[in-house]
Amino acid sequence: MEITGKCQLECTHCYADSGPGVDHGTMTESDWRRTIDQAAELGTEMVQFIGGEPTLHPTLPTLMEHARSRGVEVEVFSNLVHVRPAVWDVLSLPGVRLATSYYSDDAGEHAAVTRRNTHERTKSNIAEAVRRSIPLRVGVVDLADGQRSEQAVAELRALGVSEIGTDRLRQVGRGVQVEEASLNQLCGHCGNGKIAVAPTGEVWPCVFSRWMSVGNAREYALADILTSPRMAATEQQLRDHFGAFPRSACDPQCGPNCGPACNPSCWPTGAGPCGPKGGCQPNYDA
Repeated sequence: MEITGKCQLECTHCYADSGPGVDHGTMTESDWRRTIDQAAELGTEMVQFIGGEPTLHPTLPTLMEHARSRGVEVEVFSNLVHVRPAVWDVLSLPGVRLATSYYSDDAGEHAAVTRRNTHERTKSNIAEAVRRSIPLRVGVVDLADGQRSEQAVAELRALGVSEIGTDRLRQVGRGVQVEEASLNQLCGHCGNGKIAVAPTGEVWPCVFSRWMSVGNAREYALADILTSPRMAATEQQLRDHFGAFPRSACDPQCGPNCGPACNPSCWPTGAGPCGPKGGCQPNYDA
């Protein structure tokens, strides 16, 4: 659930084109609550709140608590630039976990990606999450030759982070460099056990397939969207492009999903989602 487009950062690779000048969209708190209810009724095991920066949304804590009240696990994908006390409180609840992105152990290189001098704040909040024993996974996105990615991984391990993954740039949104956003940026598992809901209510098979809307959650129930001719046509389009055996799912640390099936509901040994995203999300400080 992409609950906002607003973000303190303007990451060079952000697939969502998020930033300080973007708003929370047209989905209201009651719209999100209804969508959570419908997802729970469909058997959803986990919801991930993403953005933009989800911690900037004023109702994030209540939405998290609502999801937990419906028996749905929660993950928050945050840039960890600033975490309000109320958000730390709900992040510390059972059945809640946290994910973030990290780019370098060098503050200047990190700032070149995020366009803000936030390296120390993110690093400090990663350490705070570890101190609080909040389940945490961190994705290191490889954006350029010579990036201190290996050093970033080593720094994260020194901070006590055990779930660390890496991924490549996905050319969607501001991540577009040499080719336009297209099916070639996807892994082919889109819509397989997951959907993404935008701040406007648009429903996509994946946060990366933003041009492939299959309906709007403000206008139709999720069950109707998922069984609609539009959804069926989109699934067929993906099958036609990727064939019977899609490419390997995106690395779990690159985005809001996880696991070998690019699915946010995978669980290693019952402990929680495997470690953003088999998900896709390199563009995620945004």
